[in-house]
Amino acid sequence: MNATTLKKYVLPGLIFQSVVIAGGYGTGRELVEFFLTLGPLNGLLGMVLVSMVIWSAVCAVSFEFARTFRGFDYRSFFTKLLGRWWFLFEICYILQLMLVLAVIAAAAGAILQEVFGLPYELGVIGMMAAVGFLVFRGSDTIEKFLTVWSVLLYAIYAIFFVWCFARFGDTIVSGFGQVPLNSRWILGGVQYAAYNLAVIPAVLFAIRHHETRRESIGAGLLAGPLAIIPGLLFYLAMVGQYPAILDRPVPANFLLDVLGSRTFQIVFQAVLFGTLIETGTGLIHAINERLASVYEERAQQMPPWLRPAVAIGLLVLGSLLARFGIIALIARGYGTLTWAFLVVFVIPVLTLGVWKLKRGSTTLSTQPSV
Repeated sequence: MNATTLKKYVLPGLIFQSVVIAGGYGTGRELVEFFLTLGPLNGLLGMVLVSMVIWSAVCAVSFEFARTFRGFDYRSFFTKLLGRWWFLFEICYILQLMLVLAVIAAAAGAILQEVFGLPYELGVIGMMAAVGFLVFRGSDTIEKFLTVWSVLLYAIYAIFFVWCFARFGDTIVSGFGQVPLNSRWILGGVQYAAYNLAVIPAVLFAIRHHETRRESIGAGLLAGPLAIIPGLLFYLAMVGQYPAILDRPVPANFLLDVLGSRTFQIVFQAVLFGTLIETGTGLIHAINERLASVYEERAQQMPPWLRPAVAIGLLVLGSLLARFGIIALIARGYGTLTWAFLVVFVIPVLTLGVWKLKRGSTTLSTQPSV
């Protein structure tokens, strides 16, 4: 597989995974709330049979919609999808952005405090500086960073799972028989998929490489498995400590303590800290791309200083919200916004979006569609 093919088919999925991870399963708390509380087997079915399938379907349609109608920022995308009601998504996105930034700010502070014994504020400031630098550099630098860090993360999560399975594999296997199968995993999978799909606008800038329908739909279908695999490995490892892990604020730290390796704990948490930077960068980059599109419409160029200024401002607000605590933020905030994104994004893109693609792709696309 050559570099061009990787950029077109794999890169969007890696970026999607990069933006999803910190708000989706970086600390493990999200997997507990949406899946493990249902019971190990129910949660597994929800992840693989519902969330992954929905991710792939929505990504495939969204990527092709962005390619066809040249909507590489969320303002352009939703203007084409929802017309004058596009601002409804922006309201939900900004609320989601602040919630996720609060979660990653809390996680960044907790990592440096719990693992390295450093002040909580230092973790938040370090994340701000890294995100500000990346958004200042722009799309190309962001693409490279997210891709490289995703590959590193895959390797670390694979080692993490293998180690956990070697230590308490029998407990992992037996854990799946602790709670009877029920139908709640369907709703859990839908909810988890819906709130994470809010990050798709942060991936749209990578679709500018696509020239054909096959490329955009293929990349979308791959995005689901690429994004869920690290989370699945993490989830399986957590099953080995069920139900004790359910009330842990940062389940990743609990598992690392169980493994008992200080060296691996430091490496894992360093990689996890990088994923917080990934997610913050991707989400804020989407805001900057939306602002840049307004400047372009006015035949102006967005001032370079504005990109890091927006990033730092949003991260400061997020860090203030982080004081509410990571468990409360995830349990209350994510569940509420899930339904909003189902209404303003998931359902419209799978219905109205598909209809508009069938009706207008041939006449409105400036690129070949096959």
